[in-house]
Amino acid sequence: MSGARDVLDGTALLCWGRTCLAGLEHRREEINALNVFPVPDADTGTNLLATMRAAVEAAEAVAASRANTEASGDGSAAHAVAVAMAHGATVGARGNSGIILSQVLRGVAEAVGGGPFTADSLRVALTRASELVREALSVPIEGTILTVLDCAAAAAAGCPDRTLAGVALAAADGAAKALGDTPFQLGVLREAGVVDAGARGLVVLLDSLVTMTRGEAPERPEYPRPSSVARCASADDAEPQYEVMYLLAHSDESRVAALRARLGELGDSVVVVGDGGGSWSAHVHCADAGAAVEAGIAAGTLSRIRVENVTFGSHRDVWPAPGNRAGVAGAGNEPNPGAGRASDARTWPARTGDTTKSTPAADSTQVVAGALGSAAAKPPGAPADRGILAVVAGAGAASLFEDAGAVVLAGDEPVTATALLAAIRRMPNREVLVLPNGALPAHELVAVGVAARDAHRDVLLLPSASMVQGLAALAVHDRGRIAVDDAFTMSEAAATTRWGSLRAATERALTMVGTCEPGDGLGLAGHDVVVIEPDVRTAGRTLLDRLLAFGGELVTLLMGAAAPEGLGDELAAHIAQHFPGVEVIVYSGGQHGDSVQIGVE
Repeated sequence: MSGARDVLDGTALLCWGRTCLAGLEHRREEINALNVFPVPDADTGTNLLATMRAAVEAAEAVAASRANTEASGDGSAAHAVAVAMAHGATVGARGNSGIILSQVLRGVAEAVGGGPFTADSLRVALTRASELVREALSVPIEGTILTVLDCAAAAAAGCPDRTLAGVALAAADGAAKALGDTPFQLGVLREAGVVDAGARGLVVLLDSLVTMTRGEAPERPEYPRPSSVARCASADDAEPQYEVMYLLAHSDESRVAALRARLGELGDSVVVVGDGGGSWSAHVHCADAGAAVEAGIAAGTLSRIRVENVTFGSHRDVWPAPGNRAGVAGAGNEPNPGAGRASDARTWPARTGDTTKSTPAADSTQVVAGALGSAAAKPPGAPADRGILAVVAGAGAASLFEDAGAVVLAGDEPVTATALLAAIRRMPNREVLVLPNGALPAHELVAVGVAARDAHRDVLLLPSASMVQGLAALAVHDRGRIAVDDAFTMSEAAATTRWGSLRAATERALTMVGTCEPGDGLGLAGHDVVVIEPDVRTAGRTLLDRLLAFGGELVTLLMGAAAPEGLGDELAAHIAQHFPGVEVIVYSGGQHGDSVQIGVE
């Protein structure tokens, strides 16, 4: 037994992670081929590999920052590496099997205290991992990685050997024996003639530990793969459903438990796990992807939302990783006076009406734009089967959008994600462009977009954070263009429209520019208060000076129900006097909340 190890320090634990990574890379196709449960999507090996890669990368970053710690005699290095691996696996988990793998690594992290990884640590780690996985599953299924993990933990606990190498071998052998028994425990495996794919991946991890501690790898049999007939039959019989995954933060155990229960109502293969440090990863297979995401929104803050059609094998990452803005429409917000200018197209009549409270606006740079590819196949010049849905507050504003050809969803009362989704589904068009106009925060718009897209409808949510940005986008809409060109032009018009609003303070409050008193006029640039004046009229003039300091060719004033009489004319006169050459259009919007919405193109 050359190269045997009795303990693993931080460096050795990282080496074990790299060995696991190499083993999963070598066995990826084999594991993919074995996968027939819970759906025959042939990606379990790929998911395990991606999850382990995330774990190793996180551990490497920690190890690099602690390069001199181990040499100084600090025994916490193993713990730091293990914690990093657990966290990296949790936030980078892919698929059901990847999430379960993260809990194996969390078990290791919890088992390693202030010293290295030992035989006793392995026993504790496997037992704890088994407990964590069972707690995380809404409906535990025997004959899967769950059962094999239990057997590995039991074999380690019952091993009389006191060396890490001996306990590791016992755990790996116990897992391998249990893996061979999985077809007798789960009917779908027995029908396909295969062992469980996720459990095969677990054996690879434990065999990698044996390799690390004993210096030689155990021999395992070649496991039969399912016939193409069995795989195709399973796929044909499967009902359409989605695999939904996301990360959850700013939550707690009670809310996570409620999320797990809710996901269990929506679908199956539910796993919700944590890394022990405040991050959770959720997974479910269900028919209603939007409802699954909404359940997560109710439990905390979501990120890295991933939706995959497990029936057809396509996937969509709907929440870009930090720094990756690919697929985000209108991410820029720099002034561009020429873009989106179409004042001659704005000939809609101004009308008045009543509205009620509007909801907070979303950050336009976070709204995700999905691809609209179907229009590309239309013959040149053929009219697109395309509709526009706009969320609008105020009867006057609603008339503006309707006269421009949009279908209006009333935003006089706060609009829910469910209401917006229902409105999109009522649209008869093959392509639907949505102008949310600040009705929902970005993460809820993501949920709506995910749920609304299907094989019969393409949906694109444009980055309009206010109604004046929505009007700018609508002014350049052209049904004769292909969808991607139309969406890009509209997104650019919205994103390059600087916007602000005027409100009267209703209570004493602290803002980023000082304290306001009831009755003060507040000027907002986007969502931030940048002006406090004694009244709305003065605040309006000051805000216009701020917004037009960067230039502009066209100013749109959308007057609210609470706007003082004559305010629109006063603001237009102020622009004419101080900014000659800038065109002004005043509309009666009738919205409540904002006395005026201002758009600068």
